[in-house]
Amino acid sequence: EVQLVESGGGLVHTGSSLRLSCAASGFTFTLYPMKWVRQAPGKGPEWISGINSSGGSKYYSDSVKGRFTISRDNAKNTVFLQMNSLKPEDTAVYYCAIGATGTGGSWGQGTQVTVSS
Repeated sequence: EVQLVESGGGLVHTGSSLRLSCAASGFTFTLYPMKWVRQAPGKGPEWISGINSSGGSKYYSDSVKGRFTISRDNAKNTVFLQMNSLKPEDTAVYYCAIGATGTGGSWGQGTQVTVSS
């Protein structure tokens, strides 16, 4: 059974940083690309970043490019999202999922990120 457990969210001020983690289990992590998706209150899901299985290719939406960095540790079956220069519009529940792009697939339970102005 695929399990994805996100952590690291919180309440921060504009301009702050957070590092999200996603611990994966139940599948061969090293074979799959991974992604982060977020969903703001009252809005649909938004794909924001993806990474290929080796970590050598990374993809970002325009909304986070230059501020967020995705990475992975295949030895620990974990994918990360370093978020810098946070803005109020980054407020959302953040989910990780299998795949490089798009919002499809199974998500974890999510971690709440709230950025106050």
